[in-house]
Amino acid sequence: MRRHEAYIGFGSNLGNRLNNCRNAIQALAALPPCSLIKTSSFYETSPVGLVEQPAFINGVVLLETAEDAHWLLRQMLEIEDTFGRIRTLKWGPRSIDLDLLFFDDQIINTPELSVPHPLLHERRFVLEPLNEVAPNFRHPSLGKSVADLRHELKDGNQRVEVLKL
Repeated sequence: MRRHEAYIGFGSNLGNRLNNCRNAIQALAALPPCSLIKTSSFYETSPVGLVEQPAFINGVVLLETAEDAHWLLRQMLEIEDTFGRIRTLKWGPRSIDLDLLFFDDQIINTPELSVPHPLLHERRFVLEPLNEVAPNFRHPSLGKSVADLRHELKDGNQRVEVLKL
């Protein structure tokens, strides 16, 4: 059975942000056909989009799975639901957010799922931890490595700092 590499971004800015992120990572790792391969550092980041909200903790995990991307997305949405994620305001505060950034080198465009994540190359809070986990991974649409995307990013004043644990 073929194994797939899935890069998943995680974030939280409500409640105990650190515990929310740690528990979401454990929930991902516990999915039966999945293995947690690598986890980035945790980063404290300023909000993007809707800036009048608490700071986030963000990071990235590399997960290996035998299932397809749509199955993984459904599991991620269930994990968000378990942690009380309520979708009321685009880019608003959330207890946990899980985003499928890359799934192997696949390009997927369906009503439910866009992979690679369409905005990842514009977001330092994604590129910093992703660069830590997979600097040489090439974006399948843009043809550039994660390290190159991070280096080329022009994002103004977004604060992204490694969280001291």
